[in-house]
Amino acid sequence: MTVTRAVLRLRAFVKTKNIINNTNCSTWNVKITKNMNKEYFKNSIREVPDFPKEGILFYDLTTAFKDPKCLKFISNTLVDLYKDKGITKVLGIESRGFIMGASLAEKIGAGFVLVRKPGKLPSKTAKMNYAKEYGEDIIEIHEDAINADDVVLIHDDLLATGGTMKAAYDLVKTFDAKKVYLNFLVELDFLEGRSVFEKNLEITSLLHV
Repeated sequence: MTVTRAVLRLRAFVKTKNIINNTNCSTWNVKITKNMNKEYFKNSIREVPDFPKEGILFYDLTTAFKDPKCLKFISNTLVDLYKDKGITKVLGIESRGFIMGASLAEKIGAGFVLVRKPGKLPSKTAKMNYAKEYGEDIIEIHEDAINADDVVLIHDDLLATGGTMKAAYDLVKTFDAKKVYLNFLVELDFLEGRSVFEKNLEITSLLHV
């Protein structure tokens, strides 16, 4: 290679480097990485036909949780979404909502509250009844779990018809918390679960199926 050609290549390299350094390349790279990881996350979810009953396609997130790369993507994405929201309490809905809910609470400096089925919490509870396809069910949280100064995020793994999350949201509203956010890892859009909530409520799902 001649000296002249080498100098031209060096100038081209320096010019390219300066362009990269003067643009928001880190954000650009993060977006690409997130898109790639989101597809990886989607592919890591196991689909189980006819569970828990015939005709239902069950989205099993345990296969995503056991994958370290996928777990890290979920965790980092949740933190990015909520680290600047001023959240003081994260509520996880029994039981898969406990997994990432508790992890997120610790990372953003919030407390964690368990939303449980009847008879699982040891102290006095506040309850909310809600309709299911075959009858009614109840969810509970401790009476002292939330106060009026709290900014609350309610988290669950999946939004289908929205019944359980709607009950959790209605229960939290009885505490007059400052603000409430809802989060899901996966949302089944064809079931239109978010239609049961107020339109101005901030609902975020990592994946839409």
